[in-house]
Amino acid sequence: MKRLVITLLLALGMAQAAQALEFRSVKETGVALYEAPALSAKKLFVVSRYYPVEVLSSQKEWARVRDATGGIAWIPAAALSKQRWLLVVSPQAGVRDRAGEDGRLLYSVPRDGVLELMEAPQDGWAKVRHRDGSIGYARITDLWGL
Repeated sequence: MKRLVITLLLALGMAQAAQALEFRSVKETGVALYEAPALSAKKLFVVSRYYPVEVLSSQKEWARVRDATGGIAWIPAAALSKQRWLLVVSPQAGVRDRAGEDGRLLYSVPRDGVLELMEAPQDGWAKVRHRDGSIGYARITDLWGL
């Protein structure tokens, strides 16, 4: 019985690992998101370059994605980049010279702005780079796409 429980727990752990989140960013300006995986399908909205999306599944040349609002749509897979950009979801994200509230504030990015992820988050902070090249640390609670 104990062996069965351990086997089930291991299987559950592997299933959860297989469902790890995959985030990508739009690599072109003005890419349409569609209701179905076809250019003839209804266009739902257009996103800008660097906009992050969560890839839910892939089908041939299309990816089914979720955006920061929870909306689900289809996008041509060729329009996605592995480069990771994060969307600011709080009214403003402060970027500091080191991880922690005691870090000096370098600049702020308003809601819906984007920052490039430089390193995996640690202790609630992500090392990020602004499009102008400025590097610093932002709280992960202010960001979407991790």
